[in-house]
Amino acid sequence: MAAAERTAEARAAFRARVGDWALTLGVAVRGVYLRKMRTKWASCSTNGILTFNRDLLALDEQLWDYVIVHELLHFDVPNHGRLWKSLMRAHVGDWEACEARLRSYATFMR
Repeated sequence: MAAAERTAEARAAFRARVGDWALTLGVAVRGVYLRKMRTKWASCSTNGILTFNRDLLALDEQLWDYVIVHELLHFDVPNHGRLWKSLMRAHVGDWEACEARLRSYATFMR
């Protein structure tokens, strides 16, 4: 399989995963974008737009889930307080380990 095909498949799989999580969490998403981001893994806007770092496509689905759920929860919980942490634990489990793994990959983002 060519690299372009793998990338297209990964993009489609990632977008599908976002859609699945949005349904699970009851969040309305208006758009999902993948692009190169130098300093972040993702961002969300108040109008329902999610932007993800395309480097996520090279990582495993557990990390996808962490970043996806992290951003989707921000539509209802704008901070990283107790409620957000509780919801992360309920949906992702050991989210702190995922966060630590992402930090270790962050040095390769630039």
